[in-house]
Amino acid sequence: MTNEWCGWREATERALYGPDEGFYTRPGGPGPAGHFRTSVHASPLYAGAVATLLCRVDAALGHPGELALVDVGAGRGELLTGVLAALPGEVAARLRPYAVERAARPEGLDARIDWRHELPAPGSVTGLLFANEWLDNVPVEVVETDPDGVPRRVLVRADGTERLGEPVDGADAEWLRRWWAPAAGDSAPSPGLRAEIGRPRDEAWAQAVGTLRAGLAVAADYAHERGDRPPFGTLTGFRDGREVPPVPDGSCDLTAHVALDACAGPSAERLTQRAALHALGVDGRRPPLALAATDPSGYVRALGAAGAAAELTDPAGLGGFGWLLEPVGTACAGLLR
Repeated sequence: MTNEWCGWREATERALYGPDEGFYTRPGGPGPAGHFRTSVHASPLYAGAVATLLCRVDAALGHPGELALVDVGAGRGELLTGVLAALPGEVAARLRPYAVERAARPEGLDARIDWRHELPAPGSVTGLLFANEWLDNVPVEVVETDPDGVPRRVLVRADGTERLGEPVDGADAEWLRRWWAPAAGDSAPSPGLRAEIGRPRDEAWAQAVGTLRAGLAVAADYAHERGDRPPFGTLTGFRDGREVPPVPDGSCDLTAHVALDACAGPSAERLTQRAALHALGVDGRRPPLALAATDPSGYVRALGAAGAAAELTDPAGLGGFGWLLEPVGTACAGLLR
């Protein structure tokens, strides 16, 4: 890795996706599951919920001859594998599953899965596009206000050393004023405020939604809202299941929470993962104790499922994630109401 000064967007791109040494693209690497636990890895209930949502999309679209499921940021294909196992046979027979991931195709992956490094062509698929913890890994610039309160781009080297660069201007400055006002420098000087410029994520999400001819696009991610942006940003690192300082040398994941409200189009809906999964039949209610007397094995299984559901819907954990639902066409609006 070069140790020259550059912005965090360039440094993150190289550290995560460099062809030979990127955290996600390094040959033989363990993939995301080797370093952190997402909802997909927490329980098969998550893939089951996505399968339920896919069936709702299928019904709303009138059961098309080919139904797409596009998994953006597919990791090692765990979500698609789980959804294929959970779908009714009739739906699975019509399904075209796409895995969009910059890493190489894993060995032994279901042959039905179309593995590709880029999104399908604009307007080319009909069905459900699902992006679980993808946008938080789309690289962004980091800015910090200087002693005069002027927001400046943060420059970084591969060893994590930082310094302030030039003032933010142009489209990035406009985005900052609109979506992250405390760090925009338009009020009384407040040195040391930090923000992540989410404009590349807005553009990436719009491109992802644009692959659909008709259907529903969903992003599930760490998120914050315009009125509650964290004053010092959210950039951090993960390695081996632990949070670590964000060092862009390819040794750790680099992630920052997503301004999903900035990504949202005019017809989008936003809700918490807790609310979304409840609407899809996943909740953490314990099974009735009477079941233990009539079906002890069934009670143990139901108790385990309730525990997994509770983890997925915990408002202080995974349940607090944001879900952004963007229908393409009118048929798939309101499917989680």
